[in-house]
Amino acid sequence: MKKEAENTTKENKKMPQKRAKSFVGRVASVKSARTEDRMTTTRTKLPKTVKEGKNVKRVSPKTVAKVAKKENTEVGKGLKIIPLGGLEQIGMNITAFEYEDSIIVVDCGLSFPEDGMLGIDLVIPDVTYLKENIDKVKGFVITHGHEDHIGALPYVLKDINAPIYATKLTMGLIGNKLKEHVLPNPVKRKVVTYGQAIHLGCFRVEFIRTNHSISDAAALAIFTPVGIIVHTGDFKVDFTPVNGETIDLQRFGELGKKGVLALMGDSTNIMKPGFTMSERTVGKTFDNIFAENEKHRIIVATFASNVDRVQQIINSAERYGRKVVIEGRSMVNVISTASELGYLDVPKNILIEMEQMKNYPPEKLVLITTGSQGEAMAALSRMAANIHRKVSIEPGDTVIFSSRPIPGNEKSVSKVINELSEKGARVIVQDTHVSGHACQEEMKLIYALTKPQYAIPVHGEYQHLKAHAELAQEMGIPKENTIILSSGDVLEISPARAALVGKVQAQGIMVDGLGVGDVGNIVLRDRQYLSENGLIIIVLTLEKYTNRLLAGPDIVSRGFVYVRESEFLMDEAKGIVYAALERCLDNDISDWSKIKTEIKDSLSGYLWKKMKRNPMILPIIMEIE
Repeated sequence: MKKEAENTTKENKKMPQKRAKSFVGRVASVKSARTEDRMTTTRTKLPKTVKEGKNVKRVSPKTVAKVAKKENTEVGKGLKIIPLGGLEQIGMNITAFEYEDSIIVVDCGLSFPEDGMLGIDLVIPDVTYLKENIDKVKGFVITHGHEDHIGALPYVLKDINAPIYATKLTMGLIGNKLKEHVLPNPVKRKVVTYGQAIHLGCFRVEFIRTNHSISDAAALAIFTPVGIIVHTGDFKVDFTPVNGETIDLQRFGELGKKGVLALMGDSTNIMKPGFTMSERTVGKTFDNIFAENEKHRIIVATFASNVDRVQQIINSAERYGRKVVIEGRSMVNVISTASELGYLDVPKNILIEMEQMKNYPPEKLVLITTGSQGEAMAALSRMAANIHRKVSIEPGDTVIFSSRPIPGNEKSVSKVINELSEKGARVIVQDTHVSGHACQEEMKLIYALTKPQYAIPVHGEYQHLKAHAELAQEMGIPKENTIILSSGDVLEISPARAALVGKVQAQGIMVDGLGVGDVGNIVLRDRQYLSENGLIIIVLTLEKYTNRLLAGPDIVSRGFVYVRESEFLMDEAKGIVYAALERCLDNDISDWSKIKTEIKDSLSGYLWKKMKRNPMILPIIMEIE
């Protein structure tokens, strides 16, 4: 072993200094690798894995075999990293890590429907690959308690009943979600503390303290047989957090000294220079707003999961002698859980029920509510639309949006703001929010501490992933070692190589009410078509055997024209249908499908010529003996 290390050192001296630093300087030496880390014990010049567009070019089989023989490793023995969601989008974060007979799953989140997903409530990841390999799945490891990281668990656990590992508050929020769903079997849940490591198959996972817009967020150090993977989760560097301690940068540095094979880093704010401001700065802004609005009722809309933000609102309310009302089901659930677990310090008698509001003057009240993203059925949206049963917006109310609109929600938020303003409320949409995600300098700090061999950007749209890859290259990661993946890609990685070796099914599954996966692209296309063009139903009754017309045709229109004002059009349409039916009978056509096609084609051509519209036409034929 000693001779091998000496030979490797001589080989490295022959390399140009910059190249040696890029390829070798980031790999842990045999001496520094501890047995418990189960690191690869080689230090060699590595073959390139060339990056082309969004994909990594596969290393040729000959090259792989040659390197494997040289390093005494087997082809196909690398770690597989399989993102099943969360890439090229914000939300639905879930990644599988597989080595031989062991799979661990990091996070299991949902995403909210896009504009074209009419009637869809939410989207969950497709875990077909996990179902097919269910015997390998050792557990779910959760970084924090946001919906895009835990929201799909109740759906996925029905098919994959594996243990869940998470920090205290995160597990409390998961518990709330599982109570709302009936699972066929109980799920094992284990609360993990920072610094604690759990053994799952051939993996060892350590939770590292970080800061985020929700308490108890964690990064993960995943010790694998081929090296250490550091997954940052959603994080920022906050030296003055409202609750808890600062991010454990020392542990990141210690891992960097051991040798980090790959860093999977948060890309959400990667296009923003500098540092993310501390959450504590928002508290001063709230104090100023409360001081300026001493004679007005204050309503604050924020994310239900932002416990630290709620804490600062409560602190300002106490300082200015106001009572606090919590409105919105998710807000009530999160605050109740956070209070029970000790993550919220609520002064005695400051919280009151909504029914008690009438006992206090408006200037002595603060409402903390959901609806900061303009959600149609959220509490604030219902107040703005005058359909909330207990709260009405009054002239002089001060409404604070303590969040930034998620991309795609801008129109909804603007609509609510306009409705509030029309009712005489003063709306504040700036200076009361800071992000929970790292900006460029914070991400650079993590790279400087961990010194990874590979950079794998996660959590972001493609523009974010690409910008993250460029930042990693600035930090000394070779371009060929910065890997941009898409959901479903199978990346096999080891100190010797990183290559795409396959693709798995990873399309989102749409949830509509209680239906999971029963709405697909065809149904969505029909919904889109109906919303744009409307529907015409043609009903007629034929005699059995002779196909003689007994009743109809009757025409029912929905979303096409207002029938009472278009009687002439409907009469002409009936004539077109009748003529089409006559042609079929004259030609002895008795096949109903052919009759329906003839009716649809004839009526469609007439309506397009007459109105330049193309509604969905649905013929219905009934038969009577």
